[in-house]
Amino acid sequence: MPACTLMVQGTASSVGKSIFVTALCRIFRQRGIRVAPFKAQNMSLNSFVTPDGKEIGRAQAVQAEASGIAPTAEMNPILLKPEGGGRSQIVMLGKPVGTLKFGDDDDRLSELRAVVAQSLARLRENYELIVIEGAGSPVEINLKARDVVNMHVARLADAPVIMLGDIDRGGVFAQFVGTIELLEPDERARVAALAINKFRGDIGLLQSGLDFIVRRVNTPMLGVIPFIERLRIADEDAVAIEERRYRTDASSAELRIAIVRYPRISNFDDFQPLEHEPGVDVRFVDAPHELANADLVILPGSKSTVADLEWLRQSGIDRVVLERARRGDPILGVCGGYQMLGKSIEDPDGVESPRPSTPGLGLLPVCTRFARDKLTAQVRARVNQDCFVAHASSEELSAYEIHMGRAEPIGDSAAPFEILSHNRQAESAFDGAISENRAVVGTSLHGLFENDWLRASMLRSLRGRRDLADPVVAAPPFSRENEYDRLAAIVRENIDLGLLERLAGFALS
Repeated sequence: MPACTLMVQGTASSVGKSIFVTALCRIFRQRGIRVAPFKAQNMSLNSFVTPDGKEIGRAQAVQAEASGIAPTAEMNPILLKPEGGGRSQIVMLGKPVGTLKFGDDDDRLSELRAVVAQSLARLRENYELIVIEGAGSPVEINLKARDVVNMHVARLADAPVIMLGDIDRGGVFAQFVGTIELLEPDERARVAALAINKFRGDIGLLQSGLDFIVRRVNTPMLGVIPFIERLRIADEDAVAIEERRYRTDASSAELRIAIVRYPRISNFDDFQPLEHEPGVDVRFVDAPHELANADLVILPGSKSTVADLEWLRQSGIDRVVLERARRGDPILGVCGGYQMLGKSIEDPDGVESPRPSTPGLGLLPVCTRFARDKLTAQVRARVNQDCFVAHASSEELSAYEIHMGRAEPIGDSAAPFEILSHNRQAESAFDGAISENRAVVGTSLHGLFENDWLRASMLRSLRGRRDLADPVVAAPPFSRENEYDRLAAIVRENIDLGLLERLAGFALS
């Protein structure tokens, strides 16, 4: 018998659908139900690599972990990675299959819908419950004819829909009314419950509004989820960077880390673990003066390395980076940022850029060459050379790689990391480069700072440069399992569990 289904849609983008689905997956998993997430189509530059080397949206990897299962490509069969100019790289079942321009998906609609249907069917064969996430709003009138992720999937899965709204930005009741009014009658009938997210304040003051909206749209209220402070679960969209500007108190911070926010920044969740460290202020910056007095400047990943390198030069940030390197102040480049720090970027086949060759910043002895095939791998590694990121150690670390450009060393450059395995296959190789003055480090590895010991080593090194002692109150050992449990507990306390049971078809008591 195929699995039951439950779907979460939103009145808009960034209302918290991904986190809410994560919470529901955890709640059902705690009950012993074999649950899995599903999002038919995702548009995001934050991605992850499955154990078999497939690329999916970061949110579905998080939801799978909350469900207690390994992520698979079927959980996010279509991933669109924006490249600018209305174009996106299309990743289908974990592998890139070309570039899609907005509007061109009409030609591939039947193919996309077939992949979605097959993936959902496979998941339903192996689990008891599938919690489905929609995208954006189901009533984007200009997109409805090409829908492969919202009400099309609800019909395909015969799923009841929870409609989620974000009250933190205001206008949530108008969002609900407008969304329901714009749905077709059969779609409206699928909306089985409403839920409000990111509420701050006294819920008693909200009651009259709740009573009104339930009567107005004739749909029950599942619950009101409070705004959850300092939630350490990976964000999916770059929109979240704006919210993250206020997570740390800069006035009390001893260390300041500046992450360059270029237009096509990707995998910015690499640095989320640093934000939760005591005494550390992490900022995403896009102007040269914002790098002043930073203890560390990070050039993160990029979906379009050459275009973002050009932006770096136009903004003047390149000059600040070069001056920092001359002074010996720490700079870290990750993936696309690492490629920018090299001598040149070669792309003769036009894989990412129309320019066959672009000079890099020249701070690391590497040359990047783009290939048509994308490397996606989970990695085991260890520190090979002492640098400010970490001291050489036999302790292993976990990370992952997602890139089409290969950074090749020029001469006998020092590599910060030794690769031990790719996708569970033993391998002996080296990754990254270190400048002669040891101030600039580059690596292709994502997810480094999820390794507690490496993160602690780097922060200790940065503090040592300024003769700062480690904080008196150390950060408590972090556990993603505990964070998923915290999220689930908050959501459980603020929703109607009886209604959720009826929607999903499983008892939670």
